Amino acid sequence: MQTITQRVLSDTVYSKGTAVLTYTIRYPYFTTTCSEAAALSINAFYSTAARKTEEYCRTVLASQASVQAEYAKKDNYPFFGYEFISAYTVTWNSGCMTSLYTDQYTYTGGAHGSTIRTSDTWDFSSGRYLTLADFYPHNPAYREGIFRILDQQVKARETDSPSTYFDDYPALIRSSFKPESFFVTPKGIVIYFQQYDIAPYSTGIPEFLIPFKKSR
Repeated sequence: MQTITQRVLSDTVYSKGTAVLTYTIRYPYFTTTCSEAAALSINAFYSTAARKTEEYCRTVLASQASVQAEYAKKDNYPFFGYEFISAYTVTWNSGCMTSLYTDQYTYTGGAHGSTIRTSDTWDFSSGRYLTLADFYPHNPAYREGIFRILDQQVKARETDSPSTYFDDYPALIRSSFKPESFFVTPKGIVIYFQQYDIAPYSTGIPEFLIPFKKSR
């Protein structure tokens, strides 16, 4: 079993006295009764990723924000500071397995920001990163089964709320599908897509639950 504590990197970046960027990066730290070596390896993974994300914020994103602030000052129009938030959600934590997803929200002006999701499922007895195929050990054609379930769910959602998804969603589901885009919950496996992959922005990040009884 894993005990999870939250660690945070957060700051405000200034340029010529103006706050151009605020960022908050939340990431997990694990202790486990399964394998201490596995926890050390997984903790190093998240710590390194958080530091790299912070470096991106303080260099690339802050530089872009500073330039935009200068343009705004020169042209005498309001500047809205950039914002970056990375937050994780644990969806399964039982035995020696933990599954979670991380949403990274970036606002760089305009009507709204954008969110990118990543996810990880770990075996804390070995430190191994679990893949979607690991949940279908005797079904090499598992993707086609998933596609059929997703088609059915989108069709039902479109019946209830028309135009929630793009018209060519069957083709988009297949072309945009990424096997790493999943996480595990007590009810089953959730497949997700990024914003704009298969639906307009208003739909958000589409999620599809595949109950365990249908996941193999």
